[in-house]
Amino acid sequence: MELGWFWLTVMVVVAGSLVSLARRKKMKRLPPGPKGVPILGHLHMLGKNPHQDLHRIAKDHGPIMYMQFGFVPNIVVSSPEAAELFLKTHDLVFASRPPHQAAKYISWDQRNLSFGAYGPYWRNMRKLCTLELLSTLKINSFQPMRREELRLFVESLKGAAGERVAVDLSDKVASLTAEMSCRMVFGKKYDDQDIDERGFKKVIQEGMKLAAVPNLGDYFPFLGVLDLQGLTRKMKALAKVFDDFFEKVIEDHVGAGDHGETKDIVDTMMSIMQSGECEFQFDRRHVKAIMLDMLAASMDTAAASVDWILSELLRNPAVMEKVKKELEQVVGLKRMVEESDLDRLEYLNMVVKETYRLHPVAPLLIPHYAREESTVDGYNIPKESRIIVNTYAIGRDPNAWTDPEKFLPERFVGSDIDVRGQHFQLLPFGSGRRGCPGIQLGLIQVRLIVSQLVHCFDWQLPNDMPPKELNMDEDFSLVVTRANPLMAIPSFRLQN
Repeated sequence: MELGWFWLTVMVVVAGSLVSLARRKKMKRLPPGPKGVPILGHLHMLGKNPHQDLHRIAKDHGPIMYMQFGFVPNIVVSSPEAAELFLKTHDLVFASRPPHQAAKYISWDQRNLSFGAYGPYWRNMRKLCTLELLSTLKINSFQPMRREELRLFVESLKGAAGERVAVDLSDKVASLTAEMSCRMVFGKKYDDQDIDERGFKKVIQEGMKLAAVPNLGDYFPFLGVLDLQGLTRKMKALAKVFDDFFEKVIEDHVGAGDHGETKDIVDTMMSIMQSGECEFQFDRRHVKAIMLDMLAASMDTAAASVDWILSELLRNPAVMEKVKKELEQVVGLKRMVEESDLDRLEYLNMVVKETYRLHPVAPLLIPHYAREESTVDGYNIPKESRIIVNTYAIGRDPNAWTDPEKFLPERFVGSDIDVRGQHFQLLPFGSGRRGCPGIQLGLIQVRLIVSQLVHCFDWQLPNDMPPKELNMDEDFSLVVTRANPLMAIPSFRLQN
């Protein structure tokens, strides 16, 4: 009975607050949006794939759309023109990140680059990452490591090719990117059990899911303490896993001393911290937060990107043949692909762009946050609104793309549209101040892995499956992956 009175009180308070909020908002011209329901607002309209739901709803309400999730106002952006207004014209107003329970627990109180609030600390941290951790010089210093890991990867697939058995490409690629990321960030490979019995891939993926799942504590702050969904408990447990592991990594580096010329990312950050020359207070929490950023970004997004590109190539054999022919002309059949070949693979680059258009791995990016009340395109944007940029919808905008549902890499012939945030029709890495600083590294990894897989092997779907029957269902998270693993049979094609 007491519990019943508690919930009745909560509902009365929430309903009263929403009525008051609604009265205030009627005085301003908000963007159009669907009709909500008391308390929940529009939360009930989101299913297991929110990017698809928001795309569908925006078709009826326009490219700048207002939605209320609990107490939280959201502006959903679904066209290139609208994205440019929020990410370029008014970029500074929306350059922050909202409070976020998952990031609070998992990212050392949002000390990382991805979820950190905009301000002097964040600006200095981004500068540090751009100049010290993700510079062209630093990325190039890891080139021998990438070559070695790819050689081992190809050798492992040659075994399956000899036996003519299907391999789980999703799992194989995820393992490859995990090993590359570990060597780049930590300086060496760690065994899966070093982080947790679930292993690196599973732990990172759980973190991505917890960061993306609709959390009542984010939308109804007073409910956060009750943890009705059990998410806070999971976040705290995962935070401890990350903290214990990263402490071990740091201690390993402190004990090892100088690593010579090629310093991994932990070496670089520890030397900056110990020098005391950084423009802001820099301690182990910052090191661990950036380690997590680097590990998750270089591992999960790269693996998902490769997965979707290979899926589209297997679904479109004519496109696959064109990529093969280009590789034969540029590289020949007597060696593997080198990083120096990548810029000459023009058709492959079109395939990568087209896949990012149809399958952006972070379709809703990470929400931006209105630091102040503003007016955009004649609409009032309330302070503390979340700005959700739906790159999935933008990639399917018929005003920006001809035949948007078709996979047509040739649409980029003679086009200067790229993925680096300057062209708002294609924003897989975001744009503006919050654009991903690791674009260069990400594109090298993705193109190198895809080109190697296509160049070294012919691929066949198992059980003589027709290409168009390949399942392309999505599994929503901060990084959207295939719902089902990509299985294919390799045949080695290089001339030994």
